[in-house]
Amino acid sequence: MQRFTWIFITLIGLAAPAAAQQVDVEEFTLDNGMKFLLAPRHEEPNTISCGWVAKVGSVNERPGITGISHFFEHMMFKGTTTIGTRDAAADADFMARQKAVKDKLNHLVWNVQYGRFFRGEIDDPWDEANDTDEMRALRAELKSLMKEHGETIVKNEFSQIYTNAGATRLNAGTSNDWTIFFVTVPANKVELWAWMESDRLHDSVFREFYAERDVVHEERRMTLESSPTGELDEQFDAMFWQSSPYAWSVVGWPSDISSYTREQFDAYFNIYYRPNNIIGVLVGDFEAEAVKPLLREYFGRLQRGAQDPPPVVTLEVRQVAEKRLYGECDCPPQIEVRYHTVPFNHRDSFALQILAEILNGRTGRLYKSMIEGSEIASSAYAGQDSRKYAGYFAFAGEVKGDAAPEDLERAWYGELERLQNEPVPDQELQKVKNQVAADSYRRLQRNGMLLFQLALYEASGGWRYINENPVKLMAVTAGDIMRVADTYFDKSNRCVAIYTRRAGSDTEDNPLASLPPQLRRQFEETLTRLLSYDDPDELRQLVERLEMGASQAPADIRPAMEYMLEKLRQRITELEAGGDQESS
Repeated sequence: MQRFTWIFITLIGLAAPAAAQQVDVEEFTLDNGMKFLLAPRHEEPNTISCGWVAKVGSVNERPGITGISHFFEHMMFKGTTTIGTRDAAADADFMARQKAVKDKLNHLVWNVQYGRFFRGEIDDPWDEANDTDEMRALRAELKSLMKEHGETIVKNEFSQIYTNAGATRLNAGTSNDWTIFFVTVPANKVELWAWMESDRLHDSVFREFYAERDVVHEERRMTLESSPTGELDEQFDAMFWQSSPYAWSVVGWPSDISSYTREQFDAYFNIYYRPNNIIGVLVGDFEAEAVKPLLREYFGRLQRGAQDPPPVVTLEVRQVAEKRLYGECDCPPQIEVRYHTVPFNHRDSFALQILAEILNGRTGRLYKSMIEGSEIASSAYAGQDSRKYAGYFAFAGEVKGDAAPEDLERAWYGELERLQNEPVPDQELQKVKNQVAADSYRRLQRNGMLLFQLALYEASGGWRYINENPVKLMAVTAGDIMRVADTYFDKSNRCVAIYTRRAGSDTEDNPLASLPPQLRRQFEETLTRLLSYDDPDELRQLVERLEMGASQAPADIRPAMEYMLEKLRQRITELEAGGDQESS
Protein backbone atom coordinates (compact mmCIF):
# COMPACT_ATOMS: atom_id res chain seq x y z
CA MET A 1 0.00 0.00 0.00
CA GLN A 2 1.40 3.35 -1.03
CA ARG A 3 -0.13 5.75 1.47
CA PHE A 4 2.00 8.88 0.99
CA THR A 5 1.47 12.02 2.98
CA TRP A 6 -0.20 14.78 1.02
CA ILE A 7 3.02 16.74 1.18
CA PHE A 8 4.56 14.16 -1.18
CA ILE A 9 1.76 14.77 -3.68
CA THR A 10 2.55 18.47 -3.46
CA LEU A 11 6.25 17.74 -3.90
CA ILE A 12 5.73 15.97 -7.22
CA GLY A 13 3.43 18.70 -8.47
CA LEU A 14 -0.02 17.08 -8.36
CA ALA A 15 -1.84 19.56 -6.13
CA ALA A 16 -2.39 22.25 -8.73
CA PRO A 17 -4.37 25.48 -8.30
CA ALA A 18 -6.83 26.67 -10.90
CA ALA A 19 -7.35 25.61 -14.48
CA ALA A 20 -7.02 27.92 -17.47
CA GLN A 21 -9.66 26.07 -19.45
CA GLN A 22 -13.32 25.08 -19.06
CA VAL A 23 -13.74 21.58 -17.62
CA ASP A 24 -16.92 19.65 -18.41
CA VAL A 25 -18.21 17.67 -15.46
CA GLU A 26 -21.47 15.81 -14.97
CA GLU A 27 -22.87 15.72 -11.44
CA PHE A 28 -24.62 12.53 -10.43
CA THR A 29 -26.19 12.09 -6.98
CA LEU A 30 -27.53 8.88 -5.45
CA ASP A 31 -30.62 8.68 -3.25
CA ASN A 32 -28.40 8.30 -0.17
CA GLY A 33 -26.82 11.71 -0.83
CA MET A 34 -23.49 10.58 -2.27
CA LYS A 35 -22.45 12.87 -5.13
CA PHE A 36 -20.27 11.84 -8.06
CA LEU A 37 -18.34 14.09 -10.41
CA LEU A 38 -17.92 12.38 -13.78
CA ALA A 39 -15.36 13.74 -16.27
CA PRO A 40 -14.95 11.47 -19.33
CA ARG A 41 -11.65 12.20 -21.15
CA HIS A 42 -10.05 9.95 -23.70
CA GLU A 43 -6.56 11.49 -24.00
CA GLU A 44 -5.19 8.70 -21.77
CA PRO A 45 -6.81 5.59 -23.27
CA ASN A 46 -7.83 2.55 -21.24
CA THR A 47 -7.29 4.12 -17.81
CA ILE A 48 -9.54 5.84 -15.30
CA SER A 49 -8.44 7.84 -12.27
CA CYS A 50 -10.96 7.05 -9.54
CA GLY A 51 -11.30 8.43 -6.05
CA TRP A 52 -13.52 9.70 -3.30
CA VAL A 53 -13.09 12.46 -0.77
CA ALA A 54 -14.70 12.75 2.65
CA LYS A 55 -15.40 16.29 3.78
CA VAL A 56 -13.55 15.80 7.05
CA GLY A 57 -10.12 16.73 8.33
CA SER A 58 -8.42 17.94 11.47
CA VAL A 59 -10.63 21.06 11.48
CA ASN A 60 -13.59 18.80 12.40
CA GLU A 61 -11.86 17.41 15.47
CA ARG A 62 -11.71 18.63 19.04
CA PRO A 63 -9.24 18.34 21.92
CA GLY A 64 -9.28 14.72 23.02
CA ILE A 65 -9.55 13.28 19.50
CA THR A 66 -7.06 15.42 17.54
CA GLY A 67 -5.51 13.42 14.71
CA ILE A 68 -8.41 10.98 14.43
CA SER A 69 -9.11 11.95 10.80
CA HIS A 70 -5.54 11.05 9.88
CA PHE A 71 -5.88 7.84 11.91
CA PHE A 72 -8.92 6.95 9.78
CA GLU A 73 -6.74 7.28 6.68
CA HIS A 74 -4.57 4.49 8.07
CA MET A 75 -7.43 2.29 9.24
CA MET A 76 -9.38 2.42 5.97
CA PHE A 77 -6.74 0.17 4.38
CA LYS A 78 -7.19 -2.66 6.90
CA GLY A 79 -9.80 -4.48 4.86
CA THR A 80 -13.30 -5.86 5.36
CA THR A 81 -14.84 -9.11 6.61
CA THR A 82 -13.84 -10.69 3.27
CA ILE A 83 -10.54 -8.88 2.66
CA GLY A 84 -7.56 -8.96 5.01
CA THR A 85 -8.43 -11.96 7.16
CA ARG A 86 -8.28 -15.74 7.10
CA ASP A 87 -11.07 -16.10 9.68
CA ALA A 88 -13.65 -13.31 10.10
CA ALA A 89 -15.17 -14.85 13.25
CA ALA A 90 -11.81 -15.18 14.97
CA ASP A 91 -11.00 -11.67 13.77
CA ALA A 92 -14.03 -10.24 15.57
CA ASP A 93 -13.25 -12.20 18.74
CA PHE A 94 -9.65 -10.98 18.88
CA MET A 95 -10.74 -7.37 18.41
CA ALA A 96 -13.33 -7.61 21.17
CA ARG A 97 -10.81 -9.13 23.59
CA GLN A 98 -8.20 -6.49 22.72
CA LYS A 99 -10.73 -3.72 23.26
CA ALA A 100 -11.61 -5.03 26.72
CA VAL A 101 -7.95 -5.02 27.76
CA LYS A 102 -7.21 -1.63 26.23
CA ASP A 103 -10.26 -0.09 27.92
CA LYS A 104 -8.87 -1.23 31.29
CA LEU A 105 -5.45 0.22 30.42
CA ASN A 106 -6.93 3.57 29.40
CA HIS A 107 -8.93 3.70 32.62
CA LEU A 108 -5.78 3.21 34.67
CA VAL A 109 -3.82 5.80 32.69
CA TRP A 110 -6.53 8.47 32.93
CA ASN A 111 -7.46 7.82 36.56
CA VAL A 112 -4.18 6.68 38.15
CA GLN A 113 -1.24 7.73 35.99
CA TYR A 114 -2.58 11.21 35.24
CA GLY A 115 -2.93 11.80 38.98
CA ARG A 116 0.65 10.65 39.57
CA PHE A 117 1.79 12.94 36.75
CA PHE A 118 -0.03 15.96 38.16
CA ARG A 119 1.55 15.31 41.58
CA GLY A 120 5.02 15.14 40.03
CA GLU A 121 5.58 11.47 40.80
CA ILE A 122 6.16 10.49 37.14
CA ASP A 123 7.21 12.53 34.10
CA ASP A 124 4.91 10.95 31.49
CA PRO A 125 1.64 9.11 32.20
CA TRP A 126 1.83 7.23 28.88
CA ASP A 127 5.43 6.03 29.23
CA GLU A 128 5.49 2.26 29.78
CA ALA A 129 8.48 2.70 32.07
CA ASN A 130 6.09 4.28 34.60
CA ASP A 131 3.52 1.44 34.48
CA THR A 132 2.14 -0.09 37.63
CA ASP A 133 2.29 -3.90 38.03
CA GLU A 134 -1.37 -4.16 36.99
CA MET A 135 -0.70 -2.12 33.87
CA ARG A 136 2.34 -4.20 32.94
CA ALA A 137 0.24 -7.33 33.14
CA LEU A 138 -2.51 -5.82 30.99
CA ARG A 139 -0.02 -4.54 28.45
CA ALA A 140 1.57 -8.01 28.18
CA GLU A 141 -1.87 -9.53 27.66
CA LEU A 142 -2.66 -7.00 24.94
CA LYS A 143 0.60 -7.64 23.10
CA SER A 144 -0.01 -11.38 23.28
CA LEU A 145 -3.48 -10.95 21.80
CA MET A 146 -2.16 -8.71 19.05
CA LYS A 147 0.53 -11.23 18.14
CA GLU A 148 -1.95 -14.08 18.07
CA HIS A 149 -4.39 -11.98 16.06
CA GLY A 150 -1.67 -11.32 13.51
CA GLU A 151 -1.75 -14.97 12.49
CA THR A 152 -5.28 -14.56 11.11
CA ILE A 153 -4.53 -11.28 9.25
CA VAL A 154 -3.59 -11.15 5.56
CA LYS A 155 -1.32 -8.11 5.39
CA ASN A 156 -1.92 -5.56 2.62
CA GLU A 157 -4.50 -7.74 0.87
CA PHE A 158 -6.64 -4.70 0.01
CA SER A 159 -3.86 -3.04 -1.97
CA GLN A 160 -2.68 -6.36 -3.42
CA ILE A 161 -6.05 -6.96 -5.07
CA TYR A 162 -5.72 -3.64 -6.87
CA THR A 163 -2.11 -4.32 -7.87
CA ASN A 164 -2.98 -7.76 -9.29
CA ALA A 165 -5.70 -6.12 -11.38
CA GLY A 166 -3.22 -3.69 -12.94
CA ALA A 167 -4.11 -0.67 -10.84
CA THR A 168 -1.50 1.97 -9.97
CA ARG A 169 -1.08 5.01 -7.74
CA LEU A 170 -3.22 3.62 -4.90
CA ASN A 171 -2.93 6.27 -2.24
CA ALA A 172 -4.62 8.48 0.32
CA GLY A 173 -4.05 11.78 2.10
CA THR A 174 -5.44 13.79 5.00
CA SER A 175 -5.43 17.55 5.40
CA ASN A 176 -7.00 20.12 7.67
CA ASP A 177 -10.20 20.09 5.58
CA TRP A 178 -10.53 16.75 3.76
CA THR A 179 -9.47 13.10 3.47
CA ILE A 180 -8.99 11.61 0.00
CA PHE A 181 -8.54 8.07 -1.34
CA PHE A 182 -7.61 7.45 -4.98
CA VAL A 183 -6.27 4.96 -7.51
CA THR A 184 -5.81 4.61 -11.27
CA VAL A 185 -7.40 1.48 -12.74
CA PRO A 186 -7.62 -0.06 -16.22
CA ALA A 187 -10.82 1.10 -17.88
CA ASN A 188 -12.28 -2.42 -17.71
CA LYS A 189 -11.73 -2.56 -13.91
CA VAL A 190 -13.97 0.32 -12.89
CA GLU A 191 -16.47 -2.18 -11.44
CA LEU A 192 -13.69 -3.59 -9.25
CA TRP A 193 -13.08 -0.06 -7.95
CA ALA A 194 -16.78 0.45 -7.24
CA TRP A 195 -16.96 -2.81 -5.31
CA MET A 196 -13.71 -2.31 -3.38
CA GLU A 197 -14.40 1.27 -2.31
CA SER A 198 -18.06 0.78 -1.48
CA ASP A 199 -17.12 -2.35 0.46
CA ARG A 200 -14.64 -0.57 2.69
CA LEU A 201 -17.21 2.16 3.35
CA HIS A 202 -19.94 -0.42 3.99
CA ASP A 203 -18.04 -3.21 5.72
CA SER A 204 -14.68 -1.92 6.97
CA VAL A 205 -13.05 -3.98 9.69
CA PHE A 206 -10.73 -1.77 11.68
CA ARG A 207 -8.42 -4.56 12.71
CA GLU A 208 -5.01 -3.76 14.23
CA PHE A 209 -6.65 -0.74 15.90
CA TYR A 210 -4.17 -0.65 18.78
CA ALA A 211 -1.11 -1.66 16.77
CA GLU A 212 -1.76 1.07 14.19
CA ARG A 213 -1.71 3.86 16.74
CA ASP A 214 1.91 2.88 17.42
CA VAL A 215 2.55 3.35 13.69
CA VAL A 216 0.98 6.82 13.86
CA HIS A 217 3.09 7.70 16.91
CA GLU A 218 6.17 6.70 14.95
CA GLU A 219 5.01 8.71 11.97
CA ARG A 220 4.59 11.75 14.19
CA ARG A 221 8.05 11.21 15.65
CA MET A 222 9.71 10.86 12.27
CA THR A 223 7.81 13.49 10.28
CA LEU A 224 7.42 16.14 12.95
CA GLU A 225 9.48 15.60 16.07
CA SER A 226 12.62 14.49 14.20
CA SER A 227 12.36 17.21 11.56
CA PRO A 228 14.76 20.11 12.23
CA THR A 229 11.91 22.64 12.38
CA GLY A 230 8.91 20.32 12.93
CA GLU A 231 8.12 21.05 16.57
CA LEU A 232 8.85 24.76 16.11
CA ASP A 233 6.48 24.88 13.13
CA GLU A 234 3.82 23.08 15.15
CA GLN A 235 4.23 25.60 17.96
CA PHE A 236 4.07 28.48 15.48
CA ASP A 237 0.78 27.15 14.09
CA ALA A 238 -0.65 26.85 17.60
CA MET A 239 0.39 30.43 18.31
CA PHE A 240 -0.96 31.78 15.02
CA TRP A 241 -4.41 30.17 15.28
CA GLN A 242 -5.84 31.39 18.55
CA SER A 243 -9.39 30.02 18.42
CA SER A 244 -9.61 28.08 15.15
CA PRO A 245 -9.30 24.26 15.14
CA TYR A 246 -6.51 24.76 12.58
CA ALA A 247 -4.34 25.24 15.67
CA TRP A 248 -3.37 21.57 15.96
CA SER A 249 -1.47 19.50 13.44
CA VAL A 250 -3.17 16.94 11.20
CA VAL A 251 -1.35 14.07 12.91
CA GLY A 252 -2.71 15.14 16.33
CA TRP A 253 -1.37 15.52 19.85
CA PRO A 254 0.46 12.47 21.32
CA SER A 255 -1.83 12.01 24.33
CA ASP A 256 -4.89 12.06 22.06
CA ILE A 257 -3.42 9.46 19.70
CA SER A 258 -2.91 7.18 22.70
CA SER A 259 -6.44 7.79 24.00
CA TYR A 260 -8.78 7.05 21.08
CA THR A 261 -11.48 4.54 22.02
CA ARG A 262 -13.45 2.34 19.65
CA GLU A 263 -16.61 4.14 20.75
CA GLN A 264 -15.15 7.49 19.67
CA PHE A 265 -13.86 5.97 16.46
CA ASP A 266 -17.17 4.37 15.51
CA ALA A 267 -19.11 7.55 16.33
CA TYR A 268 -16.78 9.61 14.14
CA PHE A 269 -17.13 7.14 11.28
CA ASN A 270 -20.92 7.19 11.48
CA ILE A 271 -20.96 10.98 11.11
CA TYR A 272 -18.22 11.74 8.60
CA TYR A 273 -17.81 8.58 6.50
CA ARG A 274 -21.41 8.26 5.40
CA PRO A 275 -22.39 8.79 1.74
CA ASN A 276 -24.02 12.18 2.41
CA ASN A 277 -20.55 13.52 3.35
CA ILE A 278 -18.57 11.89 0.51
CA ILE A 279 -17.90 12.86 -3.11
CA GLY A 280 -16.81 10.30 -5.69
CA VAL A 281 -14.78 11.39 -8.72
CA LEU A 282 -14.02 9.56 -11.98
CA VAL A 283 -11.77 11.04 -14.67
CA GLY A 284 -10.65 9.17 -17.76
CA ASP A 285 -11.60 6.77 -20.52
CA PHE A 286 -15.26 5.95 -19.81
CA GLU A 287 -18.77 6.96 -20.79
CA ALA A 288 -20.92 8.47 -18.05
CA GLU A 289 -24.04 6.47 -18.91
CA ALA A 290 -22.06 3.23 -18.76
CA VAL A 291 -20.74 3.75 -15.21
CA LYS A 292 -23.88 5.14 -13.57
CA PRO A 293 -25.52 1.70 -13.12
CA LEU A 294 -22.36 0.44 -11.38
CA LEU A 295 -22.29 3.43 -9.06
CA ARG A 296 -25.97 2.92 -8.18
CA GLU A 297 -25.48 -0.81 -7.60
CA TYR A 298 -22.46 -0.61 -5.35
CA PHE A 299 -22.48 2.79 -3.64
CA GLY A 300 -26.28 2.88 -3.49
CA ARG A 301 -26.20 0.24 -0.73
CA LEU A 302 -24.48 2.66 1.65
CA GLN A 303 -26.73 4.02 4.38
CA ARG A 304 -27.05 7.76 4.88
CA GLY A 305 -25.80 8.92 8.27
CA ALA A 306 -28.39 9.27 11.02
CA GLN A 307 -26.67 12.50 12.06
CA ASP A 308 -25.49 15.11 9.58
CA PRO A 309 -21.95 16.40 10.15
CA PRO A 310 -22.15 19.40 12.50
CA PRO A 311 -20.96 22.75 11.17
CA VAL A 312 -17.58 24.16 12.18
CA VAL A 313 -18.77 27.21 14.12
CA THR A 314 -15.66 28.45 15.94
CA LEU A 315 -14.21 31.29 13.90
CA GLU A 316 -10.71 32.66 14.34
CA VAL A 317 -10.85 35.73 16.57
CA ARG A 318 -9.36 38.98 15.36
CA GLN A 319 -5.70 39.32 16.27
CA VAL A 320 -5.03 42.61 18.06
CA ALA A 321 -1.27 42.47 18.69
CA GLU A 322 1.83 41.18 16.95
CA LYS A 323 3.12 37.76 18.08
CA ARG A 324 6.71 36.51 17.83
CA LEU A 325 8.34 33.13 18.18
CA TYR A 326 12.11 32.68 18.52
CA GLY A 327 13.58 29.21 18.24
CA GLU A 328 16.82 27.33 17.64
CA CYS A 329 17.19 24.33 15.37
CA ASP A 330 19.66 22.25 13.38
CA CYS A 331 18.92 24.33 10.33
CA PRO A 332 20.06 27.47 8.49
CA PRO A 333 18.74 30.75 10.00
CA GLN A 334 15.33 31.59 8.56
CA ILE A 335 12.18 33.63 9.05
CA GLU A 336 8.45 33.44 8.39
CA VAL A 337 6.09 36.41 8.60
CA ARG A 338 2.45 35.33 8.52
CA TYR A 339 -0.79 37.35 8.31
CA HIS A 340 -4.43 36.35 8.79
CA THR A 341 -6.25 36.73 5.47
CA VAL A 342 -9.21 34.97 3.83
CA PRO A 343 -10.64 31.47 3.18
CA PHE A 344 -11.20 29.53 -0.01
CA ASN A 345 -12.96 31.42 -2.83
CA HIS A 346 -13.17 34.68 -0.86
CA ARG A 347 -13.29 37.62 -3.25
CA ASP A 348 -9.94 38.92 -1.95
CA SER A 349 -8.17 35.55 -2.35
CA PHE A 350 -7.61 36.14 -6.07
CA ALA A 351 -5.78 39.44 -5.59
CA LEU A 352 -3.68 37.81 -2.86
CA GLN A 353 -2.76 34.95 -5.22
CA ILE A 354 -1.64 37.39 -7.91
CA LEU A 355 0.26 39.43 -5.32
CA ALA A 356 2.18 36.28 -4.35
CA GLU A 357 3.04 35.56 -7.98
CA ILE A 358 4.42 39.08 -8.40
CA LEU A 359 6.81 38.32 -5.57
CA ASN A 360 7.81 34.77 -6.54
CA GLY A 361 10.03 33.14 -9.15
CA ARG A 362 13.35 34.10 -10.64
CA THR A 363 11.77 37.16 -12.24
CA GLY A 364 9.79 38.03 -9.10
CA ARG A 365 10.48 40.89 -6.77
CA LEU A 366 11.80 38.81 -3.88
CA TYR A 367 14.46 37.14 -6.03
CA LYS A 368 15.54 40.42 -7.58
CA SER A 369 15.76 42.31 -4.29
CA MET A 370 16.88 39.75 -1.69
CA ILE A 371 18.67 36.98 -3.59
CA GLU A 372 20.14 38.65 -6.66
CA GLY A 373 20.21 42.24 -5.41
CA SER A 374 21.26 42.62 -1.76
CA GLU A 375 22.30 38.92 -1.59
CA ILE A 376 20.97 38.56 1.94
CA ALA A 377 18.78 35.50 1.17
CA SER A 378 19.50 32.10 -0.29
CA SER A 379 15.77 31.67 -0.85
CA ALA A 380 12.61 33.72 -0.43
CA TYR A 381 8.99 32.86 -1.03
CA ALA A 382 5.49 34.26 -0.48
CA GLY A 383 2.13 32.54 -0.73
CA GLN A 384 -1.57 32.64 0.07
CA ASP A 385 -3.03 29.60 1.88
CA SER A 386 -6.83 29.70 1.58
CA ARG A 387 -8.40 26.93 3.63
CA LYS A 388 -12.09 26.13 3.95
CA TYR A 389 -12.77 28.28 7.02
CA ALA A 390 -9.84 30.71 7.18
CA GLY A 391 -6.59 31.60 5.47
CA TYR A 392 -3.22 33.25 5.76
CA PHE A 393 -0.52 34.90 3.67
CA ALA A 394 3.10 34.20 4.50
CA PHE A 395 6.54 35.43 3.55
CA ALA A 396 9.39 33.00 4.27
CA GLY A 397 13.10 33.23 3.62
CA GLU A 398 16.45 31.71 4.49
CA VAL A 399 19.50 33.86 5.05
CA LYS A 400 22.70 33.88 3.05
CA GLY A 401 26.22 34.53 4.31
CA ASP A 402 26.47 36.81 7.34
CA ALA A 403 22.91 38.13 7.01
CA ALA A 404 20.45 37.62 9.86
CA PRO A 405 16.73 36.76 9.74
CA GLU A 406 16.00 40.31 10.88
CA ASP A 407 17.66 41.59 7.68
CA LEU A 408 15.17 39.58 5.62
CA GLU A 409 12.34 40.88 7.77
CA ARG A 410 13.30 44.50 7.10
CA ALA A 411 13.65 43.77 3.39
CA TRP A 412 10.20 42.17 3.36
CA TYR A 413 8.60 45.21 4.92
CA GLY A 414 10.28 47.31 2.23
CA GLU A 415 8.73 45.17 -0.51
CA LEU A 416 5.40 45.32 1.26
CA GLU A 417 5.50 49.11 1.45
CA ARG A 418 6.03 49.25 -2.33
CA LEU A 419 2.97 47.07 -2.87
CA GLN A 420 0.88 49.22 -0.56
CA ASN A 421 1.88 52.54 -2.10
CA GLU A 422 2.89 51.94 -5.74
CA PRO A 423 0.58 50.37 -8.35
CA VAL A 424 2.07 47.33 -10.04
CA PRO A 425 2.98 48.37 -13.61
CA ASP A 426 0.64 47.03 -16.30
CA GLN A 427 3.40 45.12 -18.06
CA GLU A 428 4.53 43.33 -14.88
CA LEU A 429 0.95 42.47 -13.93
CA GLN A 430 0.12 41.07 -17.36
CA LYS A 431 3.31 39.01 -17.45
CA VAL A 432 2.36 37.38 -14.14
CA LYS A 433 -1.18 36.67 -15.34
CA ASN A 434 0.12 35.06 -18.52
CA GLN A 435 2.42 32.79 -16.51
CA VAL A 436 -0.38 31.81 -14.11
CA ALA A 437 -2.66 30.91 -17.02
CA ALA A 438 0.05 28.85 -18.77
CA ASP A 439 1.04 26.97 -15.61
CA SER A 440 -2.57 26.23 -14.69
CA TYR A 441 -3.34 24.86 -18.15
CA ARG A 442 -0.35 22.51 -18.06
CA ARG A 443 -1.33 21.18 -14.66
CA LEU A 444 -4.68 19.95 -15.93
CA GLN A 445 -3.40 17.73 -18.71
CA ARG A 446 -3.28 14.50 -16.67
CA ASN A 447 -6.34 12.70 -15.37
CA GLY A 448 -4.92 12.32 -11.88
CA MET A 449 -4.30 16.03 -11.55
CA LEU A 450 -7.85 16.84 -12.58
CA LEU A 451 -9.23 14.27 -10.13
CA PHE A 452 -7.42 15.90 -7.21
CA GLN A 453 -8.67 19.34 -8.09
CA LEU A 454 -12.27 18.28 -8.63
CA ALA A 455 -12.32 16.36 -5.35
CA LEU A 456 -10.57 18.93 -3.20
CA TYR A 457 -12.36 21.98 -4.59
CA GLU A 458 -15.74 20.26 -4.19
CA ALA A 459 -14.84 19.35 -0.60
CA SER A 460 -13.78 22.94 0.06
CA GLY A 461 -16.81 24.63 -1.46
CA GLY A 462 -17.42 23.71 -5.09
CA TRP A 463 -15.66 22.13 -8.08
CA ARG A 464 -16.73 24.98 -10.39
CA TYR A 465 -13.88 26.95 -8.87
CA ILE A 466 -11.79 25.26 -11.60
CA ASN A 467 -13.68 27.17 -14.28
CA GLU A 468 -14.37 30.38 -12.36
CA ASN A 469 -10.98 30.99 -10.78
CA PRO A 470 -9.09 31.84 -14.02
CA VAL A 471 -11.60 34.54 -14.89
CA LYS A 472 -11.34 36.07 -11.44
CA LEU A 473 -7.54 35.95 -11.46
CA MET A 474 -7.39 37.66 -14.85
CA ALA A 475 -9.73 40.39 -13.54
CA VAL A 476 -7.37 41.41 -10.69
CA THR A 477 -6.22 45.01 -11.05
CA ALA A 478 -3.26 46.94 -9.68
CA GLY A 479 -5.76 48.73 -7.44
CA ASP A 480 -6.99 45.40 -6.04
CA ILE A 481 -3.41 44.45 -5.14
CA MET A 482 -2.82 47.76 -3.35
CA ARG A 483 -6.12 47.36 -1.50
CA VAL A 484 -5.46 43.84 -0.15
CA ALA A 485 -1.86 44.75 0.73
CA ASP A 486 -3.17 47.64 2.78
CA THR A 487 -6.05 45.64 4.30
CA TYR A 488 -4.30 42.54 5.59
CA PHE A 489 -0.60 43.31 6.03
CA ASP A 490 -0.88 45.24 9.25
CA LYS A 491 1.55 44.93 12.17
CA SER A 492 -1.19 43.94 14.62
CA ASN A 493 -2.29 41.15 12.25
CA ARG A 494 1.06 39.42 11.86
CA CYS A 495 2.98 36.62 13.52
CA VAL A 496 6.74 36.31 13.08
CA ALA A 497 8.84 33.18 13.54
CA ILE A 498 12.63 33.49 13.62
CA TYR A 499 14.74 30.35 13.72
CA THR A 500 18.48 30.53 14.32
CA ARG A 501 21.05 27.77 14.04
CA ARG A 502 21.62 25.88 17.26
CA ALA A 503 25.19 26.07 18.50
CA GLY A 504 27.21 23.08 17.33
CA SER A 505 24.74 22.02 14.64
CA ASP A 506 26.03 21.16 11.19
CA THR A 507 23.73 20.92 8.17
CA GLU A 508 26.33 21.42 5.48
CA ASP A 509 26.81 17.70 4.71
CA ASN A 510 23.09 17.15 4.08
CA PRO A 511 22.10 17.84 0.42
CA LEU A 512 18.63 18.82 1.63
CA ALA A 513 20.14 21.82 3.40
CA SER A 514 20.77 23.53 0.06
CA LEU A 515 17.10 23.51 -0.90
CA PRO A 516 14.74 26.46 -0.30
CA PRO A 517 13.10 26.16 3.15
CA GLN A 518 9.63 25.19 1.95
CA LEU A 519 10.91 22.58 -0.51
CA ARG A 520 13.41 21.24 2.04
CA ARG A 521 10.63 20.70 4.58
CA GLN A 522 8.61 18.82 1.96
CA PHE A 523 11.59 16.57 1.22
CA GLU A 524 12.28 16.01 4.93
CA GLU A 525 8.68 15.19 5.79
CA THR A 526 8.35 12.89 2.80
CA LEU A 527 11.60 11.06 3.55
CA THR A 528 10.82 10.51 7.22
CA ARG A 529 7.36 9.22 6.35
CA LEU A 530 8.72 6.78 3.77
CA LEU A 531 11.39 5.56 6.18
CA SER A 532 8.60 4.49 8.55
CA TYR A 533 7.32 1.92 6.02
CA ASP A 534 7.93 -1.69 7.01
CA ASP A 535 7.34 -3.45 3.67
CA PRO A 536 10.56 -3.76 1.61
CA ASP A 537 8.64 -4.62 -1.57
CA GLU A 538 6.58 -1.47 -1.23
CA LEU A 539 9.70 0.62 -0.69
CA ARG A 540 11.40 -1.02 -3.67
CA GLN A 541 8.53 0.07 -5.90
CA LEU A 542 8.82 3.61 -4.56
CA VAL A 543 12.56 3.64 -5.21
CA GLU A 544 11.98 2.60 -8.82
CA ARG A 545 9.54 5.48 -9.32
CA LEU A 546 11.81 7.97 -7.59
CA GLU A 547 14.78 6.84 -9.69
CA MET A 548 12.85 7.77 -12.82
CA GLY A 549 12.01 11.16 -11.32
CA ALA A 550 15.59 11.77 -10.18
CA SER A 551 16.94 11.20 -13.69
CA GLN A 552 14.71 13.97 -14.99
CA ALA A 553 15.00 16.35 -12.03
CA PRO A 554 16.66 19.78 -12.38
CA ALA A 555 20.36 19.84 -11.53
CA ASP A 556 19.82 21.75 -8.27
CA ILE A 557 17.22 19.19 -7.09
CA ARG A 558 19.02 16.01 -8.17
CA PRO A 559 21.42 15.75 -5.17
CA ALA A 560 18.47 15.87 -2.78
CA MET A 561 16.67 13.17 -4.76
CA GLU A 562 19.78 10.97 -4.70
CA TYR A 563 20.08 11.52 -0.96
CA MET A 564 16.49 10.33 -0.48
CA LEU A 565 17.07 7.30 -2.65
CA GLU A 566 20.19 6.31 -0.72
CA LYS A 567 18.32 6.53 2.59
CA LEU A 568 15.47 4.41 1.23
CA ARG A 569 17.88 1.79 -0.10
CA GLN A 570 19.48 1.60 3.35
CA ARG A 571 16.02 1.12 4.86
CA ILE A 572 15.26 -1.73 2.45
CA THR A 573 18.53 -3.42 3.42
CA GLU A 574 17.66 -3.12 7.13
CA LEU A 575 14.21 -4.62 6.60
CA GLU A 576 15.49 -7.51 4.52
CA ALA A 577 18.12 -8.25 7.16
CA GLY A 578 15.36 -8.52 9.73
CA GLY A 579 16.66 -5.63 11.77
CA ASP A 580 13.30 -3.90 12.12
CA GLN A 581 10.63 -6.49 12.84
CA GLU A 582 7.09 -5.39 13.59
CA SER A 583 6.45 -5.43 17.31
CA SER A 584 2.84 -6.57 17.00
